[in-house]
Amino acid sequence: MNVMVKMLEGIPSHEIVLFRSVITFIITFYLLRRNNIAPLGKSHRLIMIGRGVAGSIALMIFFYTIKHLPLATAVTVGYLSPIFTIIFSSLLLREHVNWKQWLFFAFSFTGIVFINGIELNGDTTLVLLGVLGAACSGLAYNALRKTAGFVDPLVVVFYLPLITIPVITPFCVQHWVTPHGWEWLILLGVGVVTQFAQLNMTKAYQMERAGSIANWAYLGVVFALIFGYFIFEERYDVVAIFGMLIVVAGIISNFLYVNRVTSAKRFKAYFRGFPGL
Repeated sequence: MNVMVKMLEGIPSHEIVLFRSVITFIITFYLLRRNNIAPLGKSHRLIMIGRGVAGSIALMIFFYTIKHLPLATAVTVGYLSPIFTIIFSSLLLREHVNWKQWLFFAFSFTGIVFINGIELNGDTTLVLLGVLGAACSGLAYNALRKTAGFVDPLVVVFYLPLITIPVITPFCVQHWVTPHGWEWLILLGVGVVTQFAQLNMTKAYQMERAGSIANWAYLGVVFALIFGYFIFEERYDVVAIFGMLIVVAGIISNFLYVNRVTSAKRFKAYFRGFPGL
């Protein structure tokens, strides 16, 4: 998605958000009707509305900070969202996160700083706004956990464009830039890829504890570097490559730790059923 957004240099960010929301809305509504699923769901509606509001705020804040802060700072602050996700999962969902996992998260975020850098001489208010956006993302992801087992992933995905479209449309109409030629096809691609990503992310958070998967979001910056190298012929210094390795190391470490703990629990549960053990 980020690759296609980068190709749309002449289209304002808020307009890209509108297009991707409209396309996601259409695809999701079609899939809901085809599968005879009530678009608004039958339970947990307040939670899904809250998820939609938090997600919309996070999305708009992120694009606003990208426009008004140094890009590296905006992106780095945005990557605080996985950390907020596990903070809120501990407070709101009572999901235990081991101190080792906190280290893995901190390790991955350190890699993000190495890759993007951060300029602290900018507007502090805008930086704090970016932190608020990351916190809203964390809340939105925890809402996904809360709907696990109760709400179909398609319904959860449907609520985000349902709330985003009426909020952002008036601003887009006032500052409209008409796409031309291939830009229409790329905008369609943004919406389709977003649909695929949102649906699978929703399923992931519904299936697994936040602490187990939240730091996989950091893998996005690694893909961005790879795509940038092969598609846009971007070149990176040793520091950026070192940062990428740190990100991957943090993700793999957390995965191995969670896998080991899960396997140990299953092992104990299996033998607990045998008398005398």
